[in-house]
Amino acid sequence: MIRSARPDDAAAIAAFWNPIIRDTAITFSPLEKSVAEIADMIATRECFLVADTGAGAEGLVTYAQFRGGPGYARSQEHTIILAPTARGRGMGRALMGAMETAARARGHHAMIGGVSGSNPEGIAFHAALGYRETGRMPEVGWKLGRWHDLVLMQKLL
Repeated sequence: MIRSARPDDAAAIAAFWNPIIRDTAITFSPLEKSVAEIADMIATRECFLVADTGAGAEGLVTYAQFRGGPGYARSQEHTIILAPTARGRGMGRALMGAMETAARARGHHAMIGGVSGSNPEGIAFHAALGYRETGRMPEVGWKLGRWHDLVLMQKLL
C-alpha cells in the first residue's frame, strides 16, 4: 500500500536508507540520516510517500524544488529509495506513479531524477517509467574512493 509517510515511519526508513547511504554510490552523500532528520523531512516536504507492506515502510519517494528561485517552482527533483526486500515487487513503480500524480495535482510541470552513473538499474528503472536522460555530468560525485557520473533524467508531467 502506498500512503503518506508519518513521523513514526522515520526509524524504519532510516533502517533501509542508511545502509544505501553508507555502502553504495547510489547517493553521493556519505552522511547517514538520523531518525529526527527523516521525521523533519516527513513533516516539511510537500510530498513524502512510503510503500507499506504491513510490516512497515519498505520504500520511500519524496521531492523538493529542483533549484532555488521562483523560476524553478514547478520543476521538482525526486528521491526514491527501496529496501532490498522491496525491489522487484512493483513497489518502486507504484511509489513513482503516486508521486507523479501528487506532483501533477499540485501544478508541477517537470520531475527530475539525479541518478548515479554507477547505478545502471536506477537508470533503467527511470527509463522504463518514461524518464529520458537530459544530461550527464562526468565525475562530479566522489564516493567509495572513486568518481561517479551524475545522470539527470527528466519527465514532463
